[in-house]
Amino acid sequence: MRRLVTAFLVAALGFPAALPALGQAAGPSASAQAPSPAQAGDPVIHWNRVLLGLQASQGVQPPTVHPTYELAVMHAAIYDAVVSIDRSAKPYLIHFAGPRGASLPAAADTAARDTLVELYPSQQAGIDRDYAAQLAQLPAGRRKTQGIRVGGAVAHKILARRADDGSNAPPVPFTPGTNPGNYQLTPPKFQQPVFTHWPMVRPFTLERANQFRLPRPAALTSSAYAAAINEVKTLGVGQGSTRTPDQTQIGQFWNPPIWGFWNQIAQTAALAHHSTLSQNARTFALLNLTFADSAIAFYDSKYAYDLWRPVTAVRMADTDGNPATAADSNWTPLVATAPDPSYPGAHSTISTAGAAVLSSIYGPRLDFAVTSPALPGVQRSFDSFADAAQEAGLSRIYAGVHTRLDHAAGQTLGREVARFVIDRFPGDRRAADRAR
Repeated sequence: MRRLVTAFLVAALGFPAALPALGQAAGPSASAQAPSPAQAGDPVIHWNRVLLGLQASQGVQPPTVHPTYELAVMHAAIYDAVVSIDRSAKPYLIHFAGPRGASLPAAADTAARDTLVELYPSQQAGIDRDYAAQLAQLPAGRRKTQGIRVGGAVAHKILARRADDGSNAPPVPFTPGTNPGNYQLTPPKFQQPVFTHWPMVRPFTLERANQFRLPRPAALTSSAYAAAINEVKTLGVGQGSTRTPDQTQIGQFWNPPIWGFWNQIAQTAALAHHSTLSQNARTFALLNLTFADSAIAFYDSKYAYDLWRPVTAVRMADTDGNPATAADSNWTPLVATAPDPSYPGAHSTISTAGAAVLSSIYGPRLDFAVTSPALPGVQRSFDSFADAAQEAGLSRIYAGVHTRLDHAAGQTLGREVARFVIDRFPGDRRAADRAR
């Protein structure tokens, strides 16, 4: 365990025991140091928590829309609304000449509110209550009115530009292949894959979904494949594993949605660095646009190669043609396997991309701790973004749901996507060099 944080902030960054109310984030949390009252009320961080809370609430997230999508849309709208007023950087997508004196918080609040109401129409009443409470904290007058107008105009332009981008399409019907190595539906529920259509979604920054498609995974008959399967077979099994107690904790701890962890880590970094509203608008837009394109890219590679998951590979090892593997028909992983192909690992992709983005903004070093709804009361502590990313990726081997080949491929893909998005996002061009 790395150096412990200076304080653990339940009030600022914790998660509730029950489903969250608007403005609270269920799911992982991270802490570094106490925020000032002004920072704690930053609308960028506030609405990031609201959206994470919505996505963690049962039955709210559209089942065929990947959660990274809404995070990217909302934060892109907030960022473009803010820079339309303060001219601190070029916009990501929407050029709008807002009055320089307009209220930045009012613009950010309205951009968030208008995108969320469009993306989650069933939640409008709660979103509007939260929005009204945010606006009530701002002084009345022309600046506030102008900020509201700018935020609304930019949000609706962002939404219009994302119309017909493929995110609302139904999943493509999936039929498992019959050859060794082909992805098969996995126990215990044998669910159909959901995001089969996601490689067809128009990226936010990438030129195309397959821009960084990974090379073909190692052949089933190769020594590299055998080493990877044998490692997860012994480390990732639910009972009788060679894992240490710490590795078991890691495998369980990081199991919730990985983009939630990294948004919470970003909240911690922003508060620790006393970042301004404009700086936070850029940070969370860059982070979540990178995540959205990472998801499109990893689903492209997943369905291009259609590789079976460890639970299938171990149980059917007698069909892989590799004399160095042996079948175990009763093998069961530590945690349930997600319903999609194995290669590359999503946790490794997102975590590597998240660490690259945050390192490009804040530098690589920060003492912080992370908590998880999977293990209430447990903290994992780190002194760098890269260390957290490495642990999150390896956790999927300990959990029994990915191999080291999936992990390494996800790291490669995450680095490539992050580098491309950072290099093209408005703002500090030196950030791309720090991410390499």
